[in-house]
Amino acid sequence: MNVVAIVLEALLGLMFLMGGLTKLAGQKMHVDNFNHWGLPQWFRSVTGLVELVGAIALIVGIWVPSWGAWGGLWIGFTMLVGVIVHLRVKDTFKQTFPAVLLTILAIVVAIIHSSELANFPG
Repeated sequence: MNVVAIVLEALLGLMFLMGGLTKLAGQKMHVDNFNHWGLPQWFRSVTGLVELVGAIALIVGIWVPSWGAWGGLWIGFTMLVGVIVHLRVKDTFKQTFPAVLLTILAIVVAIIHSSELANFPG
């Protein structure tokens, strides 16, 4: 098992577990962010669910690499959309960089496990 993948899956999994839960709970920061981006609040809830699915896949991926591969792709795509949202509203580099970094880390997980993509869910 690749130690880098395990560490990234654990960290990203926990981060997106927390992020998804706080979006679903309607934490003020997330409500304010979605208002700033001009996105409806129902989309915050959808985003929270998408993040939870990705988090679960990444955490399961610690033991089943194909889940890590798909979780990395799922979160990578989700965060790429997040980067586009930041760019669309002309957020600063400081506001946009976390989404860029998380996109890259999720894609690294997907690349590490890329040979396992065809084995999903297995």
